[in-house]
Amino acid sequence: MSDYDLVIRNGVIIDGSGDPRFEGDVAVRDGLIAEVGKVDGQGIREIDARGRLVQPGFVDIHTHYDGQATWDTQLAPSSWHGVTTVVTGNCGVGFAPVKPSDRDRLVQLMEGVEDIPGTALHEGLPWTWESFEEYLDCLDSMPHDIDLAVQLPHAAVRLYVMGERGASRQPATQDDIAQMSEIARSAVDAGAIGFSSSRTVRHKSSLGEPTPTLDAEFDEMIGIAEAIGGTGKGVLQLVSDFTDFESEFDLAREMGRRSGRPVSISVGQTSSLPHQWKRLLDAMAEAKDEGISIKGQVGARPIGVLVSHLATVNPFKSCPSYEALGDLPFAGRIDQLRNEEIKQRILDEYEAVSDGSVLRFKWHNMFPLGDPPNYEPDPSTSIAATAERLGVAPKAHAYDLMLEQDGKALIYMPIINYVDGDLACVREQLTHDMSVPGLSDGGAHVGTICDVSFPTTLMIWWGRDRPKDRIPLEMIVYKQSRATALAVGLNDRGLLAPGYKADINVIDFDRLTLHAPHVVTDLPAGGRRFLQKVTGIDHTFVSGIEVASNSVSTGATPGRLLRGGRAEPQ
Repeated sequence: MSDYDLVIRNGVIIDGSGDPRFEGDVAVRDGLIAEVGKVDGQGIREIDARGRLVQPGFVDIHTHYDGQATWDTQLAPSSWHGVTTVVTGNCGVGFAPVKPSDRDRLVQLMEGVEDIPGTALHEGLPWTWESFEEYLDCLDSMPHDIDLAVQLPHAAVRLYVMGERGASRQPATQDDIAQMSEIARSAVDAGAIGFSSSRTVRHKSSLGEPTPTLDAEFDEMIGIAEAIGGTGKGVLQLVSDFTDFESEFDLAREMGRRSGRPVSISVGQTSSLPHQWKRLLDAMAEAKDEGISIKGQVGARPIGVLVSHLATVNPFKSCPSYEALGDLPFAGRIDQLRNEEIKQRILDEYEAVSDGSVLRFKWHNMFPLGDPPNYEPDPSTSIAATAERLGVAPKAHAYDLMLEQDGKALIYMPIINYVDGDLACVREQLTHDMSVPGLSDGGAHVGTICDVSFPTTLMIWWGRDRPKDRIPLEMIVYKQSRATALAVGLNDRGLLAPGYKADINVIDFDRLTLHAPHVVTDLPAGGRRFLQKVTGIDHTFVSGIEVASNSVSTGATPGRLLRGGRAEPQ
């Protein structure tokens, strides 16, 4: 007779508390941690983790698996990167509640805001729900490899209650607010982990329409927050431009104050307001002194756009001579693009058709990504700087780079957190007392961004490879597991201690390698998406069951929908 279901022996344990690492064993029984330290009993399965790190599974609180989770049991690539719990429904976008007449509008909003192909969503979404409660039931009926928690999206609620008035961003009436508040209360009681809203001009539908919640007024936001507060459960998540800092932060603070619930806000360095991230985090510290919980969700590196012939973003795709090749198979198109005459025509056309977008392609802020990818490139390696050394035009150098690797080479264009040409600001964000890691957008931006590997970047770049100012692994693991879990009320995980959920990573830290993103066509209707693999995460367990090893899913589906928060084990 075995004493445990699983025993991981002789590992270097980083338990998620932030305390120093130590050598020992971890035993699992019935999906929970049974012992940590010296384990004498035997397991049905035994793993020798000598020379490996043993740590909690990562909790990623900012993803967009709202659609994928309805058709796919594997929430990859998050599960490849040691993530064992994801929170979806961020940024105020999602698919419930919904009236049949508004389904297309919600698809257009998700397609525009999160770059998920509308064809894939139309093909993949089963639409077996109208209410948010029915949407939760749909997710609950389908097992997944990792655990999933869902937030109620403000845009969907506003459209459901206000229809065209909500879409056109008209002010909500008191009756509208009462209906939205009741939906929010019922959703949280049914298991929504919280409520999310977007107030940024960057969020637009695929038709170019601003998100319906862009300028939702104070009474609407407070009314919904107070309704959620009345349940005694749930969290609030916001994204905003903070162009009017005082007004917007006052709103967030008042939502936290009146609801008594934790708030989180997306934080990053922008070129237009390069120091505002620090002001935001410091204001959160002041709110904490007032008893209001507001955390900043921060990234592990720049939020960066991938540019290639396979990506959504391509500087040359609007050139007539490029468009003329659109019906060719990919390999044939690349062969034609190598033709010097076609190349020159496209380069000549580029200036004429850019129509202002040339300002978007700032060659001094675009870099070859490489494999393994370099997410903190030196400015001297930019397209513009290299082209100058070569004596060619930046557009010509970019053209040639994009033809490398059989036309699959990637150019990296950081758009957030790289104003100064390095990641000094990111280190300050990550180590700030008021921050938690987030913003990976797993499941979203499938043709433009592949930041789902943020947890791996934390380990590799900040914990091992950065030449200076590294962050202790104990802090990294605490921030990405325990701190993120606590931020959304999932208090039963993120810690290797008896009674806690047995979500565990076994990592060969010396061999840990992040590979360059690559494109696959595995979405419904043959939709494309970027995936990114990692080598060195040897075992990822959810509730003691292995779900992935070195970017290969085992096919196991122990993950479940989490209805609401989780109490800390007694």
